[in-house]
Amino acid sequence: MTVTRREFIQWSAAATALAATGLDLSAAPAEKAAPKKILILGGTGFLGPATIEAAQARGHQVTMFNRGKTRPDLFPGVEKLHGDRDPKKGEGLKALEGRSWDAVIDNSAYYPRMVAASAGLLAPHAKQYLIISSISAYKEPNPENGTEDAPLATMTDPTVESMGKDYANYGALKALCEQAAQKAMPGRTAVIRPGYIVGPDDPTGRFTYWPVRFDKGGELAVPGAPADPVEIIDVRDLAAWLVHLVERGTTGVFNACGPDKRLAWGSLVEACQKAGNPNAKPVWIPADFVTKQEGLEFPIWAPYLGETKGFHTWSNARAVKAGLKFRPAEQTVKDTLAWFKTQEKAEKGRNKLAGPTAEQEAKLIAAWREASKAKK
Repeated sequence: MTVTRREFIQWSAAATALAATGLDLSAAPAEKAAPKKILILGGTGFLGPATIEAAQARGHQVTMFNRGKTRPDLFPGVEKLHGDRDPKKGEGLKALEGRSWDAVIDNSAYYPRMVAASAGLLAPHAKQYLIISSISAYKEPNPENGTEDAPLATMTDPTVESMGKDYANYGALKALCEQAAQKAMPGRTAVIRPGYIVGPDDPTGRFTYWPVRFDKGGELAVPGAPADPVEIIDVRDLAAWLVHLVERGTTGVFNACGPDKRLAWGSLVEACQKAGNPNAKPVWIPADFVTKQEGLEFPIWAPYLGETKGFHTWSNARAVKAGLKFRPAEQTVKDTLAWFKTQEKAEKGRNKLAGPTAEQEAKLIAAWREASKAKK
């Protein structure tokens, strides 16, 4: 089996979409904050649009900076500046020159040279810089219950601007991007390290696979054990919290993993079962058996053993103390399934699903049952 960690980092760079079911502001602070001018580097992806929705709902003024190629029709009332993160390409960052903002939210930080360029340019003209990193920035194997002080990933040549084979450089590049922002704006940065960002309009099909698969009914393979931990964060909760950090001027480094209390894999599976087809019958298959199967990947899940045992156990205590709140996983499951059903007939809809094929799933279940019989 290919470790799910690889699947996570491969899709992280491609996670783009608008939270179409509407923004739940229950996680946002209740008090009225003074309006802020917020620049979002990106803004047409998954987290970016959700953040714009949250910021607008709180009365803030938003500006987007991107190439103008991905869904340019989004947010017609929002100021759009066009250019390139790479100052060596086209007009580069020229559209940002001579402008000032209260905060910058960097949703498209992948290469440190480009982050250094944007953060350096904006340092005299912005009070705060929030950079969206990833828990992949940590050195592997991940410790159990790791905090923000865990060692970061490194790479031999920090000037390389390639994700490498199987996105092997992704985590180390994220760590270098963090450091570039911190160097350009010392004491004014907030580093956000999310795990799996999930919810309505997620284009990766990772988390979405599970409620959709349960909704189809029948027997389905579920890897691992019900007590295994799993960490997810609804894109709407993360977006609302980013706006909260801007309103408070919060800086520091934070693991943006959820929920606030340990979530059992079995509880998430049960939520998918309740939201979907009541005739769905999960077949639990131990992690050590699943990991021996070649070419088989289950999204979101990571084996709670060996080198991936700490993957879904990151501590979010610091982020929770800084105001991060979470809606119930059951709500995320329901909303994601409802959203997906609107995409099934939508032109250019985001209806891609990760996960095994029906044939792979049936083969795995059959192999597990055969192995179980042999043991008796």
